Amino acid sequence: MLEYDFMRHAFAAATIVALLAGTVGYYLVLRGQTFAGHALSHVGFTGATGAVLIGVPPLWGLVLVTVLAGVGMGLLGEKITQRDVAIGLVLAFALGLGLLFLSFFTAYATQATTLLFGNVLAVDVPTVWTLLALGIVSMIVMGIIARPLLFVSLQPDLAEAKGLSLRRYGVLFLAVVALTTAESAQIVGVLLVFALMVGPAAAAQRITTSVSSGIILSALLALFEAWLGITLAYYTDWPSSFWIVTLSVAVYLLSLLSTRVSALPSRA
Repeated sequence: MLEYDFMRHAFAAATIVALLAGTVGYYLVLRGQTFAGHALSHVGFTGATGAVLIGVPPLWGLVLVTVLAGVGMGLLGEKITQRDVAIGLVLAFALGLGLLFLSFFTAYATQATTLLFGNVLAVDVPTVWTLLALGIVSMIVMGIIARPLLFVSLQPDLAEAKGLSLRRYGVLFLAVVALTTAESAQIVGVLLVFALMVGPAAAAQRITTSVSSGIILSALLALFEAWLGITLAYYTDWPSSFWIVTLSVAVYLLSLLSTRVSALPSRA
């Protein structure tokens, strides 16, 4: 399997994206902003289609529009109670714009399908390097804001009283989420990003209550799902996105089952 260049490129891209998605996804679930990840993936489709229409690589359209949308969500939704409204407004506008772009996109049906559902087996070397660069930038930002972000996520009122800006960290985090969404779309497509970012993180938080262990476990689960999904796609000739999402759902269901079994009273 690894004798083929396209398979090595696929595994390299999947490794970069899975580790980033698992790490960022943990904070996304912890902060209760999974709707933001879902919305940004749909916003990304608007950016990608617009980029193709003007002759720009779809990845850069994804990155630009998702980052702008993420920052916009962060600026509009300073308080937790405002987040859903802000995200909904940004999503509604992006979907309307995406509908306009899609009406001009009929000549690019194959590219549209790839954007929607992903095709990791078509990733080339320049894309791998681009994903690596974006991944490094995202992880550096996450490393800088990780501790204060955890504080403002768990104790927002206390953090604000101590002088930490909820808006600043919210904007920075959603910008990182946007970059992660754009990268993940290269692997599973904009419609299935939610599974790769949220599934492993949600499973990890059910298995362990430790933040550090949870982040590591989330990243490893995402990596496992991506690698196994690509392997199964190679041997079955079924889409890799299907396998990755199926594995994500299966792992989450297993985590639910394990927590319920452990909660059952033991017999003497």
